[in-house]
Amino acid sequence: MASAEVLLDAFSRVQGLVHGVVDGLTADQLAYRVDGSANSIGWLVWHLTRIQDDHIADAADTDQVWTDGWADRFGLPFGPSATGYGHGDADVAAVRVSGPGLLTGYYDAVHERTVGYVGKLAGADLARIVDESWNPPVTLGVRLVSVISDDLQHAGQAAFVRGLLDRRG
Repeated sequence: MASAEVLLDAFSRVQGLVHGVVDGLTADQLAYRVDGSANSIGWLVWHLTRIQDDHIADAADTDQVWTDGWADRFGLPFGPSATGYGHGDADVAAVRVSGPGLLTGYYDAVHERTVGYVGKLAGADLARIVDESWNPPVTLGVRLVSVISDDLQHAGQAAFVRGLLDRRG
């Protein structure tokens, strides 16, 4: 199995988790927070998608999917470059969506861009330096694994909150 195939499998698993965690939820359930400082399912899925979109666009030297109408569809009170990094309680509360379709629609568009890019990579491409602000500098391979790791952590957090909602009935 080639490196790109492993990465594609991992990104596909994230897509399955995203769909599974939001499927059938209402707007209120997507906005539910365990307490006033916790992240909601909606924010977690929006954020993991924004990070993937931002990082893949940067690596591929393309525009983000977010700027292709998705920012307008979400109508959030943030600038177009906001990804959720550094958001506080009020910012998390501001991420309200009408239903799961908006989140999965955006995620699927980002996923499609991701697999289109990653599917064309050769093993040598993964050694390209994409961020020199770290020591050691970050390679494309490390950046992609970092995105997958971040996505899985946030999808897992969203699944935990979903489990709490499901138990409450």
